Amino acid sequence: MTETTSDLKDENVRELGFADVNRVMELLPHRYPMLLIDKIRDMDGCESAVGIKNVTINDPYFQGHFPGHPVFPGVLIVEAMAQTAGALVIHGTAGDAGRKVVYFMAIDKAKFRKPVVPGDQLELHVSKLQNRGSVWKFRGIAKVDGVVVAEADYAAMIRDAEEGE
Repeated sequence: MTETTSDLKDENVRELGFADVNRVMELLPHRYPMLLIDKIRDMDGCESAVGIKNVTINDPYFQGHFPGHPVFPGVLIVEAMAQTAGALVIHGTAGDAGRKVVYFMAIDKAKFRKPVVPGDQLELHVSKLQNRGSVWKFRGIAKVDGVVVAEADYAAMIRDAEEGE
């Protein structure tokens, strides 16, 4: 059996615990400006992952949030955690990138503890709480320099992608 480039990338994620932005884009349908993960630093099967978002003043969200006092929107921190979980689910379910899609369903217990500003590197720690059939529940904790800046529990549904999606 010959290995494809995709097989080698999957193996690298399992062994090295790392996926660059190109692999992230293979796993997720998101693109600029809504792709909020620059890489995945650690991934443990479909149990947990750590995504990385480098926050820069060039991010388009800072034009209006807030002029003269840029703060990364909290809702985008939650979205970045959800994208990290989505990549985890797709990778953990036999790497069905392009054949599966993950939909964000619910959010609970969201707390925003500290502003995130340009120059910060967000660590997006997600861990699976449970999954039943196509519904997965996660806990997300966002950190900057080891300090918790946001956290939330959320649910997502994984399903087969339809043609044209």
